[in-house]
Order: sequence, then C-alpha cells, then structure tokens
Amino acid sequence: MRVLLAEDDKKVAQHIRAALREQGFTVDMFHRGDEALDAAVATSYDAIVLDVMMPGRDGLSVLRVLREKRVAAPVLLVTARGEVSERVEGLMLGADDYLAKPFAMTELVARVVALARRANTQGMTLLKMEDLTMNLITREVTRAGEKIELPMREFALLEFLMRSPGRVLSRTQLIENVWQWHFDTGTNVVEVYIQRLRKKVDEPHAVKLIHTVRGVGYVMKPEA
Repeated sequence: MRVLLAEDDKKVAQHIRAALREQGFTVDMFHRGDEALDAAVATSYDAIVLDVMMPGRDGLSVLRVLREKRVAAPVLLVTARGEVSERVEGLMLGADDYLAKPFAMTELVARVVALARRANTQGMTLLKMEDLTMNLITREVTRAGEKIELPMREFALLEFLMRSPGRVLSRTQLIENVWQWHFDTGTNVVEVYIQRLRKKVDEPHAVKLIHTVRGVGYVMKPEA
C-alpha cells in the first residue's frame, strides 16, 4: 500500500518513513504543502499523513483542497499544537484521524495501518485505463478481456504506473518505489522490466499505454 507523508521536519519525516516502510508501505515523502497537494491530486494513495504546519501551504489548506477535489484517501493530521479548535477544524474539513506531537511512533504507524486497511476494504480495488484492468485484490490483470500473467515485480511496476496516469515518473522514482532501493545500481533493470510490460500490455494492441519520455522517465497514458 502507498502512503503520502507530508512533514516539513526532515529528520522526523525520515523516522516516520522508516517506520512505515518496516510495515510494508511504500512512502512518498514531501516537505512542502504545495508539493504534497500536487502529488495527492495526481496519485492514488491508500493513506495520507499530513503535518498541519508546513511551508508552501499549510496542512489544513491542503486538506480543504483535497476534499474539494474529491480526493478520498484517508488523512491523518499531525500537529505540534494540538488545540481543540484546530482538531475540530481539521475533522470538519474531512480529516479521518488526528495525532498531536510528540507522539509514539508505534501509535502513528498503528493509526496509518488502520486507516489504510479500512480504505482498502471500502475503496477502490480496480485500476483501469482504456481496456486495461488491474484488480488489486485478486491480482488479475486483463486487457480487452484477455488475461495477462504478471510476476510480482512486473505487477508492482504496472500498479505504480497505473496509480499515476499521465504523470511522468523518473527512473529513480521507479527504483525507489518498486524495488525499494535507495540508490541507483547503475543497471538497466528498469528498462528491462518496462520492455517486458510493453510486450505483454501494449504489443498486441493499437493503442499504446506505456511511453518513454526521453531523458526524463516513463508515463502511462493512452496514445495511438
């Protein structure tokens, strides 16, 4: 499952990301509210951890825009202040939970796990683009009604691409989020797996979905 973490304190953010990764989450980390908002609108997340006090745009403002844009991902608000009025405002804006600093890391992780599990049970289980469908529960992938067999890593790569339709994803982003490596190995593993996906997903069809943006990365969108 994928979590967006918006926290301006870089040291705290690193600790939270490490704790969530230990539980098997993929974590996209941002230190500015405006950057977090852009990512949350463009990408499907299972949960969002949102610090209230951030540069660029404060957490309550981010939350307000997300709900206006009907982004349904559950949000855990985190703040150092913790006043009742602020908690009430956050909950009224659509936050699903609230945690005041300082907090126990185990509690934050437990709350995120609960939110993500609830959302995953109640929310979207299918990813679709054109005639390509991915069922996140049964792990079945079909295109034009025909089943496509994908090993675990190919499935994870396709899922990451489908969760960010129209968004150009760099090689580094793919390595960090699909392979969970925090450094560039210098190998062509990404290119090899992209090529495998293209053979299975795109080659038999006129409309291609997986595209290379030269010098930048890869993007998933329908294009004849």
